[in-house]
Parts: sequence; structure tokens; C-alpha cells
Amino acid sequence: MASVSFRRIEKAYGKVKVIHGIGFDIADGEFVVLVGPSGCGKSTLLRMLAGLEEISGGEILIDGKMVNDLESKDRDIAMVFQSYALYPHMTVRDNMAFSLKLRKADAKTTNERVANAARILNLDALLERFPRELSGGQRQRVAMGRAIVRDPKVFLFDEPLSNLDAKLRVAMRAEIKALHQRLKTTTVYVTHDQIEAMTMADRIVVMHDGIVEQIGTPLELFDRPGNLFVAQFIGSPAMNVFNGTLRRRDGRSVVEALGNSWPVGELNQGRDGQAVHYGVRPGDIELSTPERGIPAKVVVVEPTGAETELLLEVGGEQLIVVLHGRTAAQPDEMVGLVIDGSKAHLFDDGSGKRLD
Repeated sequence: MASVSFRRIEKAYGKVKVIHGIGFDIADGEFVVLVGPSGCGKSTLLRMLAGLEEISGGEILIDGKMVNDLESKDRDIAMVFQSYALYPHMTVRDNMAFSLKLRKADAKTTNERVANAARILNLDALLERFPRELSGGQRQRVAMGRAIVRDPKVFLFDEPLSNLDAKLRVAMRAEIKALHQRLKTTTVYVTHDQIEAMTMADRIVVMHDGIVEQIGTPLELFDRPGNLFVAQFIGSPAMNVFNGTLRRRDGRSVVEALGNSWPVGELNQGRDGQAVHYGVRPGDIELSTPERGIPAKVVVVEPTGAETELLLEVGGEQLIVVLHGRTAAQPDEMVGLVIDGSKAHLFDDGSGKRLD
């Protein structure tokens, strides 16, 4: 196992800069997820760590040792790709053993490591099969087994679940998390799926346009997003956000927006009349009668079983509400929105930064 450090990392393709001075540390044994929209630089950062992309500026350290100029094979890392990258003419056993054969490991060590990885991933019965005879989930487990066999200091995962169906993705998320808890190997995982990030990570690094927007535990990012981008990216369904004006009177604060006054918790920042973005998560809104809350018209009701998702209209804008359980509300019906001000989120209109 090993720690990983990024120090002022930059990457440019010609005159186009795609990574802008990123720096953060990953602790020994930590599971860190790099998440962000397509094109934000997360896979590029991972490939630089793997030695598959040259670094334009800065330093990458593994276990305190700078690896900028080290070949990928000398960095003691193992990477699992989105495409599995298995050799089609080799059996599962030979695919898993291939890296050890390149290192000229003896047959006993190779067989022991392959058998151990197969046992961990429940691949024992598949060792003599070829990749074409496996399902997508089984191929992904073989790719993971090939990485385990190497016994690396750091595991790297580049969107490994993107090619799997929804049900299998959920199962494989649990397998990868259980594998990390068992092996305790430092892991860097890239995904565009914030649900994967929330369920798997010890810490999440949210990236956007080649910079780091925020780093924290899943619940820290969910409960206290540092800016508007993180607030709208983390959480599913996404946070409801709309423009308003902060009003501070007699020590109390509200936001005037969409023709209504929206509750706010205690604020240490912000001034009366300041233009803000008001945010509230769909699960933090309760329904009541129009007289007892902010009036809203029901547009769509989507029952999913344990929860019900509603699309509502307030002041010409649409909001999403997620209720735990079921509701009698029907389209075109008027309801009232009840919000606990302490669960509201405020962001400066200009900078997008959170107001505490």
C-alpha cells in the first residue's frame, strides 16, 4: 500500500490546457473517487498517475517517491479499464497470470496468486474459459483479478462499470467496495456517475474544467456543498436551485424568489439585498396545504414504490420533490411546500460560493 500526492499538476495538448495546477493527497489505504462531467480532466489525471500520459507540469508522488519519469510498469500500480482489456486468445487463468509471467515469477507463486484472486472474486469455475464465453460482469471481475494478482501499491479504476447494465452496476459497486475493505489497497476510481461516487468513496474529488471544485466525504459534499457546481452535481435528483434576493430583517433571513419568501437558517454571511441562488434538495421538502406552505401546482406524479417523485411549478419555474412513501396529490392540484430553513443552501450569485 502507498500514499499518492498530486502537486500542482498541469496538462496541455499543444496550446490547449486541460488540467490547471491540481494538488491534493490520497492517504495510504484510502478509496478516493474522482468525479465530474465528461471532459473535466478526471481520466486524464488518472492516466498521468498510471504513466500513460505525460505530465506537462507539477509532480506525482507514490509512497513519497516522485514518479514523473518512471515507466508505467515501474510504478507498482494496476489499472482496470472500462473496456476490460482482456486478451481474447487467452483463458481466464492466463489473462490473470500474464503480468506475473512478464515479471518471470515462478510457477508456484503465479498459481498461488491466481488461485487466491479467483477465490476472492468467485472465479474458480471460470479459469479455463475464454473471455468470449463470459458475461460483462464476469469479464470485469477477471480484469479486477488480473489487477489483484499483481499485488500493487495502488489500484486505478477508469470508469469500470460503464459497460454494464443498471442491475449489474449496483452489484459490482458492492463487490469493488468489499474488495477494497478486504485488501486495504490505496484505490483511485474515476467515474462520471455521482451515485457510484457517493456509495463507494471514502473521499470524493469533484472536478470541473480541469480544476478541483471540492474534496470531502460523500456526506460532507451532500450536506455542505462548497459552491453552486458541487451543489447541483452531487445528489440525485439534483438540488432545486433558483435565483432570489436575500433579505435580512431583525436578525432573521429569508430569500425572496418566485413571488414567495423562502426560509433560511442562521447566516453568518450575506447582506440585505444581495443577489443569491437559493437551493433545496428534493428530499428536504414536505407537502402541506397551499395555506400552510409556499403554493405550488403539481405537474407530474411519478410513484417508484418506496418513494414518490413530484414535478411541481412555482412562479413559472419547476421544482422536484421526493417523498418517502406515497401521496394522494394529483396533476393540476395545488399544494403547499414546507421547508426547514436550516436545510436550505445559499450561494452568491456572482461567485457561486456558498454563504455560511
